[in-house]
Amino acid sequence: METAFDEAAYAPLENISEPKWWTGTPAIDPSLFVIDAQEFRSGISPLTPSVSLEKRMGEVFDQVGLVHIINTGLTDLESMRLVATQVLKTTRKYEGGANPRKSLQKNVYEVGAPLDAWLHYHHEMAYIGSSTKMLGFLAYKVPSEGGETFVSDNVQVTNDLLATPFGQKLKEKGLCYHRNLTDREQFKDQLDIGVYNHWQQSMLTEDPDEAIAEARKRGLLAEWGENGLLKTRYYISAFEYFPGLDKNLLYSSMADDSTWFDTWPMVQHLAPDERPLKLTYGDDSELTESEKQQFLNVYDRYGIPIRWSVGDIALICNYRFAHGRPAVHLKGGEHRELGVLIGDAFDRVEHRDGKW
Repeated sequence: METAFDEAAYAPLENISEPKWWTGTPAIDPSLFVIDAQEFRSGISPLTPSVSLEKRMGEVFDQVGLVHIINTGLTDLESMRLVATQVLKTTRKYEGGANPRKSLQKNVYEVGAPLDAWLHYHHEMAYIGSSTKMLGFLAYKVPSEGGETFVSDNVQVTNDLLATPFGQKLKEKGLCYHRNLTDREQFKDQLDIGVYNHWQQSMLTEDPDEAIAEARKRGLLAEWGENGLLKTRYYISAFEYFPGLDKNLLYSSMADDSTWFDTWPMVQHLAPDERPLKLTYGDDSELTESEKQQFLNVYDRYGIPIRWSVGDIALICNYRFAHGRPAVHLKGGEHRELGVLIGDAFDRVEHRDGKW
């Protein structure tokens, strides 16, 4: 006998903290990072890779850590990828990640999140020992309204947060990332109620031993729980040393806490302790609600919108910027699809003394 889906039972909990994303004024003047591709195109022909384009992209990225290329005339992911990889030269597989991303083509991934959920500001793959230096976004399909990606200037964020008692507490205690990854076999013929990501998809293997090995390779403490649940913990500094500025930068956010799921369909109804992610201090003590709100607010104060048109390409330094987006509400027949490139890997070194 079929059981009717009770929509009310999966309604969001009250008292959620909604991001504001920005102040209404970009934290960095867009003229410093936007490149108009018309300068590098031949007439009405779509943009193609070139030495001059690569030079301009590289200069802007080195100076700002952010590049947004507009008016490319491109409509397919492969052509966009060829332009992006003039600077994002090394791409990697999305291994050990938390988001349930699917591959659109080789080493080009979907965003991996429902459109009606907001995605808090975050640094990609901050919750594992092998992170990524940069990201690329390829605008393949965009809605007529909304759908922006926001980035937050992490240099200003870091300076702001370190001037507060909460920032000093993060500096002293560090953080622990807790993740619970479900077993896909436990959810055959069921709605993915309360599911964020299965370990098979996160670790890119069907073998339990390989999954544990992959988790540990990423610096995670890993063990099996009930019903095939892969439980991981990762103890790390809240900051990461960035050689480019010879400075420690904030490298964490509320995106890796249960707060991430406040608007996530089929998960938002769960109590915070029952959700797939949780963030605590490095001594396993809890963050207060006030501290969590400060963590959200500081990124919002330095936000910058990236408004997409089809063919746009953005490159983002994962040290110097966090990224996220509000919920996206599509009109009939519209789509939003961004290709994601994961850049060169680096092993987390945490913060360095004297580099504050």
